[in-house]
Amino acid sequence: MTSSRKVSVLYPLQVQDPRDVLPLAELVREGVAARLWLGQSVALESHHVLAYLAGAGCRIPVGLSVALTALRHPYDAAVQARTLGALTGHPPVVGYGAGEPGFVAALHGAPYARPAAAVAEYLDVLRRLLHEGRLDHHSGPLFPMRGVVLPRMSAPAGTTPPEVGAGVLRPGMARAAGSVADTAITWLTPPDYVRDVLAPALEKGARDAGRERPRIVTVVHAVLDRPGRSAMVLAQRGTRFHLCAPHYVDMLRRAGLDLDVSDPVSSARELVEEGVFLFGGLREIRAGIERHFEAGIDEVVINPVAVAESYGVPAAVADLREILEGGNPDRSLRNTL
Repeated sequence: MTSSRKVSVLYPLQVQDPRDVLPLAELVREGVAARLWLGQSVALESHHVLAYLAGAGCRIPVGLSVALTALRHPYDAAVQARTLGALTGHPPVVGYGAGEPGFVAALHGAPYARPAAAVAEYLDVLRRLLHEGRLDHHSGPLFPMRGVVLPRMSAPAGTTPPEVGAGVLRPGMARAAGSVADTAITWLTPPDYVRDVLAPALEKGARDAGRERPRIVTVVHAVLDRPGRSAMVLAQRGTRFHLCAPHYVDMLRRAGLDLDVSDPVSSARELVEEGVFLFGGLREIRAGIERHFEAGIDEVVINPVAVAESYGVPAAVADLREILEGGNPDRSLRNTL
């Protein structure tokens, strides 16, 4: 597999004990997966969990998909990201998103008036701090700053800055991400929609800003078909929160899926039939991952949330290992795709 085609894994639950994440971290340390990703955890904070793993000997590539801008000032985000790079020995990917408007309002008194613009400003400040080490003047509406300095770090910790990513579902956010982000992170997005809608919007945002298009990372639900497992039940369980979220429903309808928010069973069936929620044997799962690469996606992150919630993390790890290795470590996805 070329360096631009990576298969990674996601720990899909709110972290209650950092030791629970170690089996997935081992997949990366063994070279079976390219990177370990966490979402935003407000049980145990995600940066701290990844720091724990580094202290436990798992100094591996890591990513956040995605942290929430409402929880952290971009200066602190820069410090946290750089700290992860120093502790793990690898530049992390730190993805940020606006989050639910109600959550933002609960924390700040009002939702972002323009979420895409808010994320773009946040990422611009974060990236400039990481790459330049200072902000002499920034007059943005949300994060005005003057004379802010991020202290220099000695090599090797400060050699390669972290990748700054944006959670992307729709064209407006894609254009914003294209203008400032290193990475665009999508979730539950059909591969054709990424190719035909999001990638062109990322290209436009990047072109207008005079920069290269961000690489694309997509988080993909995947479940191996084993005795007693139901595709419809697991798809419904693994995506139930997304199928109630207006921005996800809107994205999936834009992608051509026929979703009915009042009928979660039919919506889950649509996700399976359209190959958005991958369910099947090893060959079918691997073919689904390959379709994402064919659509121009650079890194696929396998999300085993449905199995983890239904059967436990060990069962999820078993699925991940089989998907990634296929029973033969020498023919892992990292070596064959």
